[in-house]
Amino acid sequence: MFGPFERTVAGRYLRARKGERFVSVIAIFSLVGIALGVATLIVVSSVMSGFQTELVTRFLGVNGHISIDAYAGGRIDDYAPLVDGIRKLPGVTEAIPVLDGQVLLTAGQSGGTGGLVRGMTEADLRALHQVSDHILSGSLDAFRGDDAIVVGVGLASSNRLRVGSRVTLVSPQGAATAFGTVPRVRGYTVVAVFDAGLSTYNNSVVFLPLPAAQVFFQKPNAITGIEIRLADPERVGAVVEAIRPLLGRRQLLLRDWRHANDQLISVLQIQKDTMFIVLGMIILVAAFNVISSLIMLVKDKRRDIAVLRTLGAGSGAILRIFVMCGAFVGVTGTLLGTALGILVCHNIVAIQHMIETATGGQVFDSSVFLLSTLPNTIDWGSVLRVVALSLALSLLATLYPSWKAARTDPVEVLRGE
Repeated sequence: MFGPFERTVAGRYLRARKGERFVSVIAIFSLVGIALGVATLIVVSSVMSGFQTELVTRFLGVNGHISIDAYAGGRIDDYAPLVDGIRKLPGVTEAIPVLDGQVLLTAGQSGGTGGLVRGMTEADLRALHQVSDHILSGSLDAFRGDDAIVVGVGLASSNRLRVGSRVTLVSPQGAATAFGTVPRVRGYTVVAVFDAGLSTYNNSVVFLPLPAAQVFFQKPNAITGIEIRLADPERVGAVVEAIRPLLGRRQLLLRDWRHANDQLISVLQIQKDTMFIVLGMIILVAAFNVISSLIMLVKDKRRDIAVLRTLGAGSGAILRIFVMCGAFVGVTGTLLGTALGILVCHNIVAIQHMIETATGGQVFDSSVFLLSTLPNTIDWGSVLRVVALSLALSLLATLYPSWKAARTDPVEVLRGE
């Protein structure tokens, strides 16, 4: 499509000579604009995709793919046969009975904070790999008896807790007396500190041995829910239908991970799409700069175009020459921006720490963004979309100036010379 003649002339036009620097400066600015727009869009899209993937993965890591819960204030009695039946279903890898309860957490002289107590056995807590594989101090070997508690790193940090510290749990559902309801208060010893990778989980969730939780919440031989994990999360619908007959006449809430997190996932997807559109405007502005630089180049080269036409160059050859000039700016800017965006994505955590060290501020607040660390994954699907968008806009930007150059009448131009 592009012969040696077109390539040679386009290459000479791209190399600025004395007196033609201004047009080249505009072309350089256009190239830099496209590169920065592509890099920014790749970084933001990858970070947003990383947020969505990491949040779903970590939520599933601590909450399971399917949950069976008693309604508010309820309980599940005689749960062992139900748990055993669920574990025998095809595709089910784990079925963990849990006893959840809201409490007020206090430690030392610090003020209380609301939290969630999760009662489960030591074996089931070890099966919760998002927690058991990230024990920062202590050991789950001591997670037994009636005086053991496992806390998150956020709660431990804010209350200066370590292994051996005492944590007091206060439950509003206490014993009724002549003077009203007396809250239940009980202290426990910290035996381990975990980092689940979710700031909300690290700050407000603690674990008790299941028998101790049953005593504290006055629900002997009962639980409040069952968390189920599957070998293939995409088969969740079939497993849910297989679980329903096992529930019998029990009035329980059965949910899968798609419905439990659909609002969060939809919000993240909307944010990702919105950011793609907004930041795509940067590339669009850079594409208009390409149009401006090409129009100025065509205006500057009108005499050259007329001479080429009189020497036998057709309008198609002229069009291809200027398409190549604009395409060089667009393709080069896209390639540089792609390389820069991928490089930033690979080193985004190091860049974050460098900026925080230099400014003394906080770039990524885990309490706001839920995750404890900034995702550094690359969404190759987003990269391909960004590259395609940039190349398409750059190519479209070359068409009108090139068409104008191809329509140049050599007689009219040379008449004025």
